[in-house]
Amino acid sequence: MKPLRTPSDGSTSATNGSENVNGSESENPGASGNPGERENGGAGEGAVADAADWSPALSRSVMLRHDRVRGTDLLLMPERVVVLRGSAGDVLRLCDGRREVGAIVAELAERHPGASVAAEVPEFLGRLREEGWIR
Repeated sequence: MKPLRTPSDGSTSATNGSENVNGSESENPGASGNPGERENGGAGEGAVADAADWSPALSRSVMLRHDRVRGTDLLLMPERVVVLRGSAGDVLRLCDGRREVGAIVAELAERHPGASVAAEVPEFLGRLREEGWIR
């Protein structure tokens, strides 16, 4: 399993082609904002603490697609595209609204023995939840 990539400072950015949330980069040509600035200061313990009883699913306005030209997965939103890197697409494919985070972690741990999915996946999902990309 490729690691979910995180910016070293945990920041997000809404600029074209820049590093974004764990394992993703954003392509948003019309976005404005201050890169590196977060409202909530990053994924706090609350985002991970309630993860066990949460069944994540993509938000209504978000679609997961595979781009054959780039050979990568994308999150498509109105006026925004997020390029997913590493195993982020594999994680999101399991977010169907029926599986709890613990079940997602267990399935990924079975598929990728030795990977640190127990720590990385709940944090990754918590950050996407903060962004509003999953519910």
